[in-house]
Amino acid sequence: MALFDMPLEALREYRPTLEEPADLEDFWDQILRQARAASAPILAQERVENGLTLVDTWDVTIAGHDGTPVRAWYNRPSGAAEGLPVIVEYLGYGGGRGEPLERLAWAAAGYGHLLMDSRGQGSGWGAGGHTADPAGSGPAAPGVMTRGIESPHTSYLTRLLTDAARAVDAARVLPGADGRVVVTGNSQGGGLALGAAGLVPDVDALMTNVPFLTHMRRATEITDADPYQEIVRYLAVHRGLEEQTFRTLAYVDALHLCRRATAPAMFSVALRDVICPPSTVFAAYNLYGSATGTDPEREIVVYPFNNHEGGGPAQQRRQLDWLGETL
Repeated sequence: MALFDMPLEALREYRPTLEEPADLEDFWDQILRQARAASAPILAQERVENGLTLVDTWDVTIAGHDGTPVRAWYNRPSGAAEGLPVIVEYLGYGGGRGEPLERLAWAAAGYGHLLMDSRGQGSGWGAGGHTADPAGSGPAAPGVMTRGIESPHTSYLTRLLTDAARAVDAARVLPGADGRVVVTGNSQGGGLALGAAGLVPDVDALMTNVPFLTHMRRATEITDADPYQEIVRYLAVHRGLEEQTFRTLAYVDALHLCRRATAPAMFSVALRDVICPPSTVFAAYNLYGSATGTDPEREIVVYPFNNHEGGGPAQQRRQLDWLGETL
């Protein structure tokens, strides 16, 4: 893929005009209050056999949006007695939590690792998911981007972001957790990590790679790749619903939510990424924490010749070094 977005010099200065709803913070305060009132953060947890000798695993059920169950794997270094920070990881679009032995790097590095399933996903790649999305929806394009798009109260993405925030609550009370929480993910997972850092601004660190779900209106204008094209296909049929659709998406746009974040952050971006265009990532990076009156410590790693794979293992190695220094 050729370079198609702004030059890097312009990206570093890009601060778009915001389309934040006036009641954004009140909306999310209400949603999270309801979720927390519905249940304690953990509905169930059970130690399970994983076939490994160096990693212990728990099958955890988190109380997500409105207290509905969300599955997760919790891995820890085997026999670790002292309290450990917990890294909460969110998944890319279409994936599920799979098997507990699929993602071992964080536990191998000495951290607790909570991998949250994505409700109603898990059939696009990987070894599958285990969490249903019990909410109904009006007409929607295939995929999850436009489910419940009629209102932020019914939007699928509201439910998913609430799950992400509640996973942070759960991470603080897991066996052997010391209360410190880091949020991370790639693509959709990176967008959920951004959103969670804004919804639960006292997390200890954020690591987000080629994040999805940020500056979504611009993304639909400059890329013809899925999943953003789900929104385009929906509006191609529902021609009179553009204003309503983008109003709903404004409540769940990680660009708006991450302006409320305060944690130190490490971003990555790929300049040939047609799924999460570079300007949408730089918009979030440049405006990160800007609604708090602070200027959180942050850095961004740029991969000039990569598409949506971003930095891959090279970026995770950078994250390990950064996280060791940050915590």
